[in-house]
Amino acid sequence: MAMYNILKIAIRNLMRYRRRTLLTSSLIMIGVVFVLVFVAVTGSIKSLLIGQITDSMLGHIQIHKKGYVASIDNLPLTITLPPKAMKTVETIIRDIPDIEAYSPRIKFGALFSNFTETTNIRLNGVFPERELKTVPLLPERIVKGNKDLQKGSILIPELLAKGMKVSVGDSVVVIATNKDGSVNGKQFIVGGILESVTGPGGRDGYIHIEDAEEVLRMEERELSEIVLRLRNFDMLQDVYASLTDSLSGKTNEAGKAIFEVHTWEKLSPFYNIARMIDIMTFFIKIMLIAMVLVSIMNVMIMAVYERMREIGTISAIGTMPGKILSMFLLEGFSIGIFGALIGDVIGCAIIYILNISHITFNFGRQTGLLLETHVGITDLLAVSIIVIIVSVAASLQPAFKASRMEPIYALRHV
Repeated sequence: MAMYNILKIAIRNLMRYRRRTLLTSSLIMIGVVFVLVFVAVTGSIKSLLIGQITDSMLGHIQIHKKGYVASIDNLPLTITLPPKAMKTVETIIRDIPDIEAYSPRIKFGALFSNFTETTNIRLNGVFPERELKTVPLLPERIVKGNKDLQKGSILIPELLAKGMKVSVGDSVVVIATNKDGSVNGKQFIVGGILESVTGPGGRDGYIHIEDAEEVLRMEERELSEIVLRLRNFDMLQDVYASLTDSLSGKTNEAGKAIFEVHTWEKLSPFYNIARMIDIMTFFIKIMLIAMVLVSIMNVMIMAVYERMREIGTISAIGTMPGKILSMFLLEGFSIGIFGALIGDVIGCAIIYILNISHITFNFGRQTGLLLETHVGITDLLAVSIIVIIVSVAASLQPAFKASRMEPIYALRHV
């Protein structure tokens, strides 16, 4: 009850200086709105960037033979997963319900010829149905031709098609060296032309996995990687930990680990862009804290200075220092919670307006990507709690000064 009375006094004191209280609350509100909108917009852009990378090419998680990723630029055919390893992985995958789909791949470098010119190409041998379930945006990258990859056909990157003047339906030859050093070639029909995920560059093409086995003269299927897609992207780290734990115990005859597991973050340079967005968000929150801190401290210092005689009076009649301290802290708390609540409401309203405005932007060759801003309850609570805590902390020094003030000195103040 005593605390309730002190709170009423604190609010009454704030209402005595309405203009100053309103100005301070407005500054806090603007800061909260700015942070919420920034978090919502950058979060949407970050999700779209990640979605474009993972759903078009990388998948969410990849499994390789130990040591493959360290040599991935060379696409080695000697660091592969044999059928027995594939069965082991499939058994573990079936026990993890959060994995929606998986696609085995054979990756290799080859020479690509249109019978007059020759260049290099990176090829992915895949099962078309499994690949489309694992990277569902792959069909959207096919700008010309058939979106269904058939045996005997090849999907080639747009840059290579333009440079070699190759069109859909043309015959081409792929020549590759297998792991034993022998060379083999196979004729393909260009079934489609792929645009790159991030721009006009890129030399990755696709063929059927059985064609890849034929070109490389594989006696048994040896996989370069197994790509996984999750039902819920938020479960990425949990699934990664589960896979790592399950596969870490699988060793070869020499006692060395057979598998290595990597999330998309370790396989793409775009993870650095995602990290930059997180860092920007962090510094924006720091700016909000600084704004609140300065605003509240200014108000509380002025309040103590202007109410020195009042403080002396209530102290002289026996009000305990703890109650005076609580009164000023509650004033800071009230300003903080008021500014945070109003900021949350206005911030959510602006985010809603951005969503119904259907704002679009381009990413690489992808055009018309819809900006779907959203802010979670966690972000709302985090920003609000930070503001309130900083408001109380900013009030602490002025409140402490007021509670320790000598009544005689305060009453003599003019």
